[in-house]
Amino acid sequence: MEDYNKIIESLSIRFLKVKHFKIIESVHVDNYYDVENIIIYLRKGELKYGDNEVVNSGEALFIPGGKNSSVTYGSGNAKKVHNEDFLNNREKYWQPVSQQDIDKVEGEVFTCINFEAKVFDSVNFFASLDIPPFKLENNPDLFDLIKDIAKENSSTQPGKDRIVKLNTERLVVEVIRHILDHKLFVEQLATNSTYFNDPRLIDIFAYIKENISGDLSNKVLAGVANVSEDYVGQYFKMLTGINPQDYIEYQRMERAVTLLRTSKKSIREIGKDVGYKDTAYFCRRFKMMFGIPAGKMRRRESLMNV
Repeated sequence: MEDYNKIIESLSIRFLKVKHFKIIESVHVDNYYDVENIIIYLRKGELKYGDNEVVNSGEALFIPGGKNSSVTYGSGNAKKVHNEDFLNNREKYWQPVSQQDIDKVEGEVFTCINFEAKVFDSVNFFASLDIPPFKLENNPDLFDLIKDIAKENSSTQPGKDRIVKLNTERLVVEVIRHILDHKLFVEQLATNSTYFNDPRLIDIFAYIKENISGDLSNKVLAGVANVSEDYVGQYFKMLTGINPQDYIEYQRMERAVTLLRTSKKSIREIGKDVGYKDTAYFCRRFKMMFGIPAGKMRRRESLMNV
């Protein structure tokens, strides 16, 4: 239990956004993917995910950041689309609903809440567990938190940002407790405590974050951890389950998504900011990872904020 407390205490948790939607056409999305953690709370209707596992009204689906999944929104015969097609034409399937109208609107309705949870502000925690999407059920405290975050986020009262922040932190704790109480992925959660067994690994995480646009070769990382260049890759993978260059590329792409969503920098500038001198190579790697071009990711964000 102490290791789990250490994990929770190490987490940097950040609320990103919360939105309500009405399903106007049932749609099956192949290879849904996002770098952000997302909880889809189904107020009314039906969702399916994975191998036709069902989420009913009053339940939720948790999709860890960086994890591919197939998701069906709505009951009945669903139109099958690829993730890129869905992101480019989402308004055909979802209609935004305001906080004021969420309890009055008819039909199938859900709430999405997106958030970050990073170990020592460096490692995407849920992605590092390598766990699949899973259903959250029989957890009224967690569902009340989602409703409270949505309500508070739309208010104009002083202190709303502080309350949203505190409730998002509670939400992440409730998700971890849900994993433990239902014995889901406990082995992966326990393995994650290896982050705390060697401070050299934390030094590497911090260095990568602070130098994301620079030279992050194994030779450089070896110097940070004070181990040999031949050993650093084996050492990193032994403790994290992933080789360092794959981890670095994920961090670079995650940072690129953030810049696409929050800045007006050009694709070329963003690629350079995250360590890619060759814009064409950056664009190829971005599309390979996310399934859509970087420019369309930016367009997707404009649609998300309608």
